[in-house]
Amino acid sequence: MNLYNIKHPEQQVNFAQAVRQGLGKDQGLFFPATIPQLSNIDELLALSLVERSQKILAALIGDEIPADKLNAMVKNAFTFPAPVVKVADNIYALELFHGPTLAFKDFGGRFMAQALATVRGDGKITILTATSGDTGAAVAHAFYGLENIEVVILYPKGKISPLQEKLFCTLGGNIRTVAINADFDACQSLVKQAFDDEELRQAIGLNSANSINISRLLAQVCYYFEAAAQLNTEQRQNLVVSVPSGNFGNLTAGLIAKTLGLPIKRFIASTNANDTVPRYLQTGEWQPNATVATLSNAMDVSRPNNWPRVEELFKRNGWNLSELGSGALNDAQTETALKAQYAQGYLCEPHGAIAYQVLKDQLQEGETGLFLCTAHPAKFKESVERILGIELPLPDALDKHNKLPLLSDEMDNDFATLRAYLLK
Repeated sequence: MNLYNIKHPEQQVNFAQAVRQGLGKDQGLFFPATIPQLSNIDELLALSLVERSQKILAALIGDEIPADKLNAMVKNAFTFPAPVVKVADNIYALELFHGPTLAFKDFGGRFMAQALATVRGDGKITILTATSGDTGAAVAHAFYGLENIEVVILYPKGKISPLQEKLFCTLGGNIRTVAINADFDACQSLVKQAFDDEELRQAIGLNSANSINISRLLAQVCYYFEAAAQLNTEQRQNLVVSVPSGNFGNLTAGLIAKTLGLPIKRFIASTNANDTVPRYLQTGEWQPNATVATLSNAMDVSRPNNWPRVEELFKRNGWNLSELGSGALNDAQTETALKAQYAQGYLCEPHGAIAYQVLKDQLQEGETGLFLCTAHPAKFKESVERILGIELPLPDALDKHNKLPLLSDEMDNDFATLRAYLLK
């Protein structure tokens, strides 16, 4: 698999290099030089999730990883289902929260851990990543206990849910967590500064597990095919997918699936009050505002890292950005959407509620709508209980971590302090 740096196309790497490096020169994102067009979509959709994903990832990655190794990586990573559930007439939910940390990030995080273990080579590796909620848990659990791999996760103090925090800040061992006194964009900026520090990168074997890492992104392509496999032929032909969007890795993966040949009519990027992309699509001007805290905290991102990949795909495929739907909900509208879902018999959480409502508002006659449910409602227990007036039992995966003490360090938004911390 050949990839190039979007900022500096002359920088070319293979899959193993892209996985190990994370980011390219000048913080550029790596992107596949070619994406094949799959001709046997119906045959693929008839397979199981694991078998289908093995074939999709083999087509994307090529023969760089032997087939038996790649098959084992997928089998070890995708050990849980992604069911499609009917919510309303012509509207379905793709539930991506049935993995060990109850969030969609389990797909990418677990596959990346398998990929890095396969291509790592010798020497120490330090995974440095920022999280706005669910990435932290998925990465922490995927890499927990792996030899010679240390994980450092930055998150905005007080701006993720208490249960999200407990899920990845109670492990210890090779997992270090740092609460930064700032917002998620500041955490991302610290990660980027670390990657720009060549001496630091070499000293600690720096790598990132954010959706900027290509292995995570490719893994996420697979569940779009899984969603289509659970719908009938007629529904697939008029499928509209609403993606709750923060850093825009999830939407990028969906667009790669469409490029491969999956019949998705169109996508909708659904955001909260941090609506940089919806405003950009309306005005043509990229004007990020200061990030604001919302009920849907995993989407509290004003400068989405993956947006250049979205634009690259549109450009390469000859698509027009006007074909990409978008919408944004504030917290009051999110609460109303969550209540509407619950009244229909479907229990969701703020991110999924936004994706549902924006989809419902924009779905046209004859179309089938699918929205992504990216996290289990219990991960947002306090807000869901308050909004819906119910009591939510904690799943075992959350309950056991909820009883453990937090092990996080706290740090101001200062790169020199983080650098010293990483070199300790």
